[in-house]
Amino acid sequence: MSRKLPLVVSMGEPAGIGPDIILLSWLRRVALSLPFFYVIGNKACLSERARQLGLDISIETITHSEQVRDVFLNALPVMEGLPVDRVLAGKINPANGAFVIDAIKSGVQAIHKNQASGLVTAPIHKGALYDVGFSFPGHTEYLAALSAELYKLDVHPVMMLACDHLRVVPVTIHVPLCDVAGLLTQDLIVKTVKTVAHDLSTRWKIERPHIILTGLNPHAGEDGAMGREEIEIIEPAIETLKSCGLHVSGPYPGDTCFHQKARAGYDCAVCMYHDQALIPIKTLSFDEGVNITLGLPFIRTSPDHGTALSIAGKGTADPTSFIEALKTAQIMADNQLTDEQSHAT
Repeated sequence: MSRKLPLVVSMGEPAGIGPDIILLSWLRRVALSLPFFYVIGNKACLSERARQLGLDISIETITHSEQVRDVFLNALPVMEGLPVDRVLAGKINPANGAFVIDAIKSGVQAIHKNQASGLVTAPIHKGALYDVGFSFPGHTEYLAALSAELYKLDVHPVMMLACDHLRVVPVTIHVPLCDVAGLLTQDLIVKTVKTVAHDLSTRWKIERPHIILTGLNPHAGEDGAMGREEIEIIEPAIETLKSCGLHVSGPYPGDTCFHQKARAGYDCAVCMYHDQALIPIKTLSFDEGVNITLGLPFIRTSPDHGTALSIAGKGTADPTSFIEALKTAQIMADNQLTDEQSHAT
């Protein structure tokens, strides 16, 4: 892997704000010292969106990632994906589902072929993909399947949300709250925390990161008075993790973990369910949060928001989260490269 490798961006749903935030981010490439990146997408679609937004942007088609460094400062480099059908900002066209899926796969293939250092994914509209046979709940599960296909690895993908103030990981993700207790197991918690610890060490260069775990119940169960999951599942998982040499602690009540003083004492909070993790980080940094998939054999980040069809093409989309996703992916790539070099010597 080389520091000269660019990031690769999958364009996401063409009718959403993906094109908007990609274009707006590229415009700030110099002012913000953004890493080199190229888009797997559609030049005509991006050009039309730029026209809609009133942006004076040069877009250049490339055929290989080696061209990116020569192109990037003067034009947005785009590698053409599958053909697209008609694109109207804010209106889903199911005929473009295959284009969206192929761009993601092509991005992973680019990393696998050593043509990119990491993948930044623009938002997708999952409902629009199901009509073309997409069988995954979202990006994360599809990327795990691509890891098995291309890298021959059975991975345990973990969703992390990160900003300058906080890193959080939910053990259970997009499931009904009534199902969470039944899905929590010692094994799931142990696998999740081990993945978090490994990636914090290798991709953030945090030596022996401190990871806290929240409880599931109010007051972390209050010694069993408000539920026994802490006693029967979470505490035994913590003891197993400690026996592996990891710096973990908890379980702590979820309502006491996220004030300023508490946040200063740990590197990541592993929470038991989706909202327990995402409410605090979206409260602290709604526009700056980055979605990161841990546990993959490649780097993947994304903005922490959806396709926002209602504002696509209207000039009101905020590229901040996408910009932070680019910066985070570059930091992770640089740290991973340093780690690989140290192991090679």
